[in-house]
Amino acid sequence: MDWDSTKGIMTALGIGLLIGAIRERNSAAPMAGLRTHALVAVVGAVSIHIGMGAYIAALLMIGALAVAGYMRNDPDDLGLTGEVALLVNMALAGLASSNQVLATALGVTVAVLLQAKRQLKNLSRNVITEQEVKDGLLLLAAALVVMPLLPAEALDPWGVLEPRTIWKIVVLVLGVGMLGHIALRMVGARWGLAMAGFFSGFASSTAATASFGARVKAEPALLMPASSAAILANLASLFLLLIVVWAASPGLLIDLAWPMLAAVLVLGVNAAFGLRSASDQAEVEDEGGHKAFKLSHAVLIAAIIGGVSLLAAWLRHTFGDTVAIAAAMLAALTELQAAAVSIAQMNTSGSMPPAYAQWGVIGVLASSGLAKSVLGFVSGGPRYGLRVSVALIGMVVVAALVLWLVPG
Repeated sequence: MDWDSTKGIMTALGIGLLIGAIRERNSAAPMAGLRTHALVAVVGAVSIHIGMGAYIAALLMIGALAVAGYMRNDPDDLGLTGEVALLVNMALAGLASSNQVLATALGVTVAVLLQAKRQLKNLSRNVITEQEVKDGLLLLAAALVVMPLLPAEALDPWGVLEPRTIWKIVVLVLGVGMLGHIALRMVGARWGLAMAGFFSGFASSTAATASFGARVKAEPALLMPASSAAILANLASLFLLLIVVWAASPGLLIDLAWPMLAAVLVLGVNAAFGLRSASDQAEVEDEGGHKAFKLSHAVLIAAIIGGVSLLAAWLRHTFGDTVAIAAAMLAALTELQAAAVSIAQMNTSGSMPPAYAQWGVIGVLASSGLAKSVLGFVSGGPRYGLRVSVALIGMVVVAALVLWLVPG
């Protein structure tokens, strides 16, 4: 027996001992405990070494023993965990002969799942709401069912309208919204305006800016924490922009690394300044019953991406780069990510030079910042509007200066 075979058998034995130890500790009378799982692992490792026929015969025998053990169980105990754990142990023992790293990783994962029985049961029954289950299934369907079925080839003569790329942006928006919702639920909905602002920015920084402005009008004492929350919402929106630009054109994001880093720092410093003087009493309403994301918002992004991409490509083909950038800036008044992606897609397809694309992204940031600054003054009054506009305009100015001084 060579060294690789020996490593496979030892890996299988280690996995069997680990799974067996967890079963021994967590069950009062386990169908298969430490010794049984160790022996099953040895059988699986040795039989796969002998040949596939021997392994299949051993697997069928272990399966028959598992069925017999289940039939002898207490009628009140209808669980299949012990029986399935035996078969998983056998499968991992076979895998260990060819891929010890993957078998070990899966073995540890199985052990964690077996150990976390109570926590997982509490999570699925008491923590996760019915709405969150629906949202999770919707996200999985969008990513694993819809996206693979969409064509990857462009549908338009200019090569910018790629259904799979556009849907990838939708999935990213839904996924980031789900992550934000989970984090908010874990920390607690009443943690503060800052966290509520940051995570709401992944859904709509425009809506967050208006909402916190209305709160300041109702409670002027919340000026600093609410304005900081609005700035954090725009910081989250900027992060989302970076994600979608990376998805559409990784090279463009690399070229814009320093200007975007400067923009992030400006927003971060402005938010930190407000949070430093924010009252610890500032709290938000419980968000636990709300949806993890808005499908309508993601679909709207997809529709705007398609329309803006086609319009900008047509304008670029007919009138030149400057008009296409102007069209994207106009779209950024309502949807920042869609406008930026239209420029990124033109850069990827080669219809817009890198220099134009870099300044185009700065242009859509400027357009979006101007729109939200005006919204800040309208929704929250002059002091709130000034706080928000200083951060947003400062972000654009600094990003533009860095791009001018350090071109990509």
